[in-house]
Amino acid sequence: MSVRSDPYRRRWLVWGVLAAGFLLVNVYRLSTGVLTDDLARLYNATATEIGTLHAAFFYIYAPLQIAAGVLADRVGIRRSATAGVGLMSLSGFVFALAPTYLVAFGSRVGIGLGASVVFITTLRFCANWFRPNEFATVSGLTVAVAGLGGVLATTPLALAVGAIDLRATLVGLSTVGLLIAVTIAVLARDSPADAGLPAIEGVPESRSLTLGEVLRSVRTVLAERETWLVAGVMFCTIGVNITVLGAWAVPYVAQVYDLSVTRASTFALVGSLGLLVGPPLIGRLSDATGRRTGLMVLGALAFAASYGLLALLRLPLLAVGVVFFVASATGGASSLSYTVIKERHAATASGVATGVVNTGGFLGAAVFPTVMGALLDSYWTGRVVGGARVYAPVGFRAVFGLATGAGVLALACAAWLHWREHHEAGTTGEGPTEEGQRKASGETNPETETGAGTDD
Repeated sequence: MSVRSDPYRRRWLVWGVLAAGFLLVNVYRLSTGVLTDDLARLYNATATEIGTLHAAFFYIYAPLQIAAGVLADRVGIRRSATAGVGLMSLSGFVFALAPTYLVAFGSRVGIGLGASVVFITTLRFCANWFRPNEFATVSGLTVAVAGLGGVLATTPLALAVGAIDLRATLVGLSTVGLLIAVTIAVLARDSPADAGLPAIEGVPESRSLTLGEVLRSVRTVLAERETWLVAGVMFCTIGVNITVLGAWAVPYVAQVYDLSVTRASTFALVGSLGLLVGPPLIGRLSDATGRRTGLMVLGALAFAASYGLLALLRLPLLAVGVVFFVASATGGASSLSYTVIKERHAATASGVATGVVNTGGFLGAAVFPTVMGALLDSYWTGRVVGGARVYAPVGFRAVFGLATGAGVLALACAAWLHWREHHEAGTTGEGPTEEGQRKASGETNPETETGAGTDD
């Protein structure tokens, strides 16, 4: 049986294509860390302006996550992902050739607009093609793609810019994106049935929701206290990691340890490797043990402790790389948020549920860059080297202090969520409740009829 006619093999082929689109999303959203000095020289920009340019991607990306979930549930995976990757790539061409800061800012917003649907449609695909007890693993692999994109956005991107020029490199990224959009249109289908293939055993049947069902799902998800706790974890961990690795890790290592941007970028690369390794391992462990929120608590604790070391100490250079790796790997435990929220709601509403939660993470990615940039500007030494501002080491420690505080808040949210899950289950163990398992399998509750879940 060929790859295209075997649903078990076909799902990995299509996942790979969607993951390639998500890989490009992460190259775009983290690329400003390596490009900071180039962009500062090109547009004569301050740290606050560079942080805002970095965050422009997330200004539109974050609030559209619920809309992305609605599109995934209503319009479908294939059309949503194709349009998203296509718009992201066209906006990338504008960013590559932007003559002014304002045009660059606007094009970053356009990139974020197109990118906003890619991750949620990929998770919706996972819900439609993989069994519930495979979801944490495959969603962890999807998040790991973000780490691979982060790796490419560090030293490889710096080397490419040094070899063939900033604008030519960005044009190349956009060209690749258009090719990925065409491939998604050709290969992706919303479900095995939509592809004319037999159903995959154990995967709940998928269907498009009516607008009324979508709105009821949104109301139900927003009404649950667990939604806000999960979103709080995501806000802090994703927001901080994307900001540090995407904007300030390279300037920190370059200025405090007196390294070139290319060498400094290897430390951001090591951090991205943590995101590449952590989420799939944590997801696999979660699926094997049935534990979700307990792993999130441990991850948040290690995340806060890692940034606390950078805030308090001037670590040896090698230890800095280890800290970036550990913070990203353990922060990746927040990827279990998608599984936690999915298991609380009907399978048909998984796009809306994950979209609501994802909003929290990327709202953090929109807020932290500008806040950290403004904090760093307050420690500007008054010196400019190669067109880029030089900051006092204590300024970077203040930034990491803010990251530590965010980690403590994430820990508090995860601990509260763990307590609520434990209390709701009414046992000493952990794992999805009977109600959550019923919803994840797509069964309906005769008392609620909508299958969208109820507020506790």
